[in-house]
Amino acid sequence: MKNTSYKSLPTKKLPKADRELAVLLGLIELYLKTGKPIGSHTIQEQGFESLSSATIRNYFSKLEDLGYLHQQHTSGGRIPTEKALRLYVEKYKFQGVVEKKEEDLLQKAFQKETKAIATLLNQAAETLSEMTECAVFLSSPRFDQDFIQDVKLVQIDPLKILSVIITDFGLIRTETIYLEKPVTPLFLRTTEEYFLWRMTKGEKPLFQSDFETKLAQKIYNEIMVRHVVGYANFPNVEIFKCGLSKLLSYPEFNDATALAHSLSLLEDETQMRFVLEKTAQENNLSVWIGDELCPHIPPSSNCSVIAIPYRINQTIAGSIALLGPTRLHYRNLFGLMQMFSEKISKSITDSLYKYKITFRQPTNVEKLIENKKTL
Repeated sequence: MKNTSYKSLPTKKLPKADRELAVLLGLIELYLKTGKPIGSHTIQEQGFESLSSATIRNYFSKLEDLGYLHQQHTSGGRIPTEKALRLYVEKYKFQGVVEKKEEDLLQKAFQKETKAIATLLNQAAETLSEMTECAVFLSSPRFDQDFIQDVKLVQIDPLKILSVIITDFGLIRTETIYLEKPVTPLFLRTTEEYFLWRMTKGEKPLFQSDFETKLAQKIYNEIMVRHVVGYANFPNVEIFKCGLSKLLSYPEFNDATALAHSLSLLEDETQMRFVLEKTAQENNLSVWIGDELCPHIPPSSNCSVIAIPYRINQTIAGSIALLGPTRLHYRNLFGLMQMFSEKISKSITDSLYKYKITFRQPTNVEKLIENKKTL
């Protein structure tokens, strides 16, 4: 994050209300960097030498009465409240800063077009998570012209198998199949070959009996019908998420309960979809701080969400969001999110154009925004 010094502010010449605002913004900036309560002397040393410590403490007292600051101990410094963070966010929401090395990383992440759109989205989310040290989740429309690349069958117990369908675009779909009789590992391997043969990707395999041949046909038909129905009619956008372990590095989440409360949003796809749908409707960078996320997470969870939509051919296709503690480097993250949205929008648009891929939004999707309480 670029250094944002307040030494250039002519605080002595500013009107009193503006001086108070400058002190508040300076305190918030220092708190976001250090995570420690900020005292009057600390503020004075950071570009406010023209103000006396007594004047700064008076400002602190007034800002505390207005609900912008909180003092944990009588003799300690102040920390900003969620109300103060909201003021800070609104002021700098569209003044994000990005360092050159971060811009280069994003440029490298989206260098080439690819047919594996799902893989691209997942890798992009992983890149953003690494750069921001936050958990990331995003929504994706359904991309057409996606064909089955491979099928794997995994035995869960004697009467239950898991089918894993892998597509050209990098999607992985699973279905559970229940059997009337136990089968052998050899039968499952032969059935996998049967799938490939039916998709004209191999030679016809030989089963050990007519029963096995008919059972393989039955499994194939069941899995394929489920896949086709699910592919043609889908009620909700796809949700990808990653980087949940990043939250462990923040002292705010050292407590297991606090971590669980914050992660509760990422364990409920309905809640994630609501946040992402809301962002798409707003058609802009969206920020939720602390209790603004209620009732999607429990109160006092001490986390924030920053989200932004991305586009395909200038049409909003989905949104991407990151989740971290309330003490985030907002200005840097605003810049990163805006640049990320631009890069991923161009990359996906170019890929779809090159490989003649179309996309569509869910059919029969419930209007979550209408049915839920507005954040």
